[in-house]
Amino acid sequence: MNTTNPVYRKRLLAHRIGIVLSVGAMAIGLAMLAWILWTLLANGFGALSLNMFTGDTPAPGSEGGGLRNAIFGSLMMVGLSTLVSTPIGILAGIYLAEYGETNRFGQITRFVTDIMLSAPSIVIGLFVYALYVANVKHFSGYAGTIALSLIAIPVVVRTTDNMLRLVPNSLLEAAFALGAPRWKVAMLVRLRAVKAGVITGVLLALARISGETAPLLFTALNNQFFSSDMNAPMANLPVVIYQFAMSPYDDWRSLAWGGALLVTFTVLFLNILSRTVFTQKTPR
Repeated sequence: MNTTNPVYRKRLLAHRIGIVLSVGAMAIGLAMLAWILWTLLANGFGALSLNMFTGDTPAPGSEGGGLRNAIFGSLMMVGLSTLVSTPIGILAGIYLAEYGETNRFGQITRFVTDIMLSAPSIVIGLFVYALYVANVKHFSGYAGTIALSLIAIPVVVRTTDNMLRLVPNSLLEAAFALGAPRWKVAMLVRLRAVKAGVITGVLLALARISGETAPLLFTALNNQFFSSDMNAPMANLPVVIYQFAMSPYDDWRSLAWGGALLVTFTVLFLNILSRTVFTQKTPR
């Protein structure tokens, strides 16, 4: 290689400049992430206590209290949303993988799924408010569950569809050659081959909806007291964090930092779990 060639030297300079800019951008991003995590740990770790998990959200100006009702409400809505979105998303993903390229309805479904993936969560919250909350005349945990389900379903659908496309045709042809009907090949062969990837999609959807605040402001709202009634306003961590962080009370802001730390590490745990335990390898 002639290093005195001006064209080579120009390309080498451009390559080095690109590497420096890429590394610099990565370093800035990592530094900002580290700063955010450090601030969250410094402010939120001190708020962690047994009382935070056993006490309910305090009234304005009162001392003590915790986030028990908010944690329970979030678990109820996120759990029910997962139960609703998982079968719908997986079945829709199977349909798209099997028939999505051969009929108009499948193409429209894929297009709508892509739109819902990019739709702002506040728009989904307003949609559920207009469709459900405004008609029943009250906020409720069910409304929050509907909003979170609409956010989670497209994630599960797209992940399932993409994972099923990784299954080699030779495996499917072998199943068809044995006389298996198409629905059995889809459910017992194709889906089973990529079950780890599908579970990863479900966990990613769960992580996505765990910290959503905007749709819950228009659907579940909040509840100062502990309640398991899904047909009434229900406390939840994202909304409580938002309200407490904007309050003038020090104890409320401390609980907001503790709740934010709890949500952050829950989402972090789900992402690590999905990328390590359920790592999907391409079937051969």
